[in-house]
Amino acid sequence: METQARRVTLVDALPLDGTAALLRDVVLVVAFGTLMALFARISIPLPFTPVPITGQTFGVLLTGAVLGSRRGAAAMLVYLAEGIAGLPVFAFGLSGWAIITGPTGGYLLSYPLAAFAVGFLAERGWDGTFIRTAIAMLVGNVIIYLVGVPWLAHFIGMSNAITAGFTPFIGGDLFKLILAALMVPSAWALVNRSSPSDLMGTGLRH
Repeated sequence: METQARRVTLVDALPLDGTAALLRDVVLVVAFGTLMALFARISIPLPFTPVPITGQTFGVLLTGAVLGSRRGAAAMLVYLAEGIAGLPVFAFGLSGWAIITGPTGGYLLSYPLAAFAVGFLAERGWDGTFIRTAIAMLVGNVIIYLVGVPWLAHFIGMSNAITAGFTPFIGGDLFKLILAALMVPSAWALVNRSSPSDLMGTGLRH
């Protein structure tokens, strides 16, 4: 049975205190923020839209579920800061403030919000089964669209934004969501199997 108010995620499976916990959190936030650059390298351009198919959505959902709300959002802020600073971390290796203010900038700006939402639900036990994890990640995906599509509409109009920034991506995003939603409960199962007594002692699972 899951503890709905446990307020922890996978990274808390090994309890740490004080400086060690802070160091762990900093390293994970920077690591997951930088890892987003690898997901962004999976970039497929589409001729009818400025929005490419990328692996970024997968990275955002997974980051939120694994790190939790605050750390997940912080990791996405690190990712955005890296891109704004000129590191080639956005889709196709692009970077710079012009990408943030361009047609696809809304999707990027939604990432901290989406990661926070997924992490918030994960901290409350929504990452223990595939169905619940998928629902939590669906919430994150919806947030990405709610920010990204209206932002894109500012450049090409709402009707065009729907056909260029939403409908072509539903199938791919569902696939990425399902893949991410399969990974997190499986990881919890491995953690619980490897050290059930430790986890019971910390209140992560009971």
